[in-house]
Amino acid sequence: MINILIVDNHPIVRTGLEIFLNSKPDLKVIGSLSSGIEIFEFVRRNNVDIIISEIDLPELNGITALRAIKKENKDVKVLMFSHQPEEIYAISTIKAGASGYLNKDVDIKTIEASIRKINNGEISLSEKMDKHFRYEDTRKSRSRMFKKLSTREVEVLKLLSIGRKNKEIAEELDINEKTVSTYKSRLFKKLNVTNIVDLIHQAKHHNLT
Repeated sequence: MINILIVDNHPIVRTGLEIFLNSKPDLKVIGSLSSGIEIFEFVRRNNVDIIISEIDLPELNGITALRAIKKENKDVKVLMFSHQPEEIYAISTIKAGASGYLNKDVDIKTIEASIRKINNGEISLSEKMDKHFRYEDTRKSRSRMFKKLSTREVEVLKLLSIGRKNKEIAEELDINEKTVSTYKSRLFKKLNVTNIVDLIHQAKHHNLT
């Protein structure tokens, strides 16, 4: 059974979600609140798996509540369900600890699918925002790879990117050609590429040239 808490200042939204979700045999709405400040005591007293919350809440907004909840209860998953534009809020709420973001114009089946997805430990976003989120995550992963490079490796990479041959790099850096080849092999491995063209593309993408 997935225990759900609904937090929204509109009674009709809370009631509609509660009726629909309780119609599913494995979903159970165990609470319905109208403000962010009420969440903390409820979560302390009850076994909540998923919170469905609006951003715009009286007393305490949903994002502030989200951060505080995740600090106290890492296992509780939060699905932000808001009328606010996803282009502005979706990624920022995921970064703040939410497991999903849905705009209130989605159909009811999408809400159910999203609940099941985040209950399985996945991130739930619209198709458009999911692509954006994955692209940002890939960029961050690549940035982390670049941080692993030594100063000398970065130097070699820059010279390779402007078309220098191994012999020219060796002369410029006052090292032998074999050492240049070693650095090049390390760059291929660290940046997960197999050829010089992809290596240079990576360097340009991260403004290292």
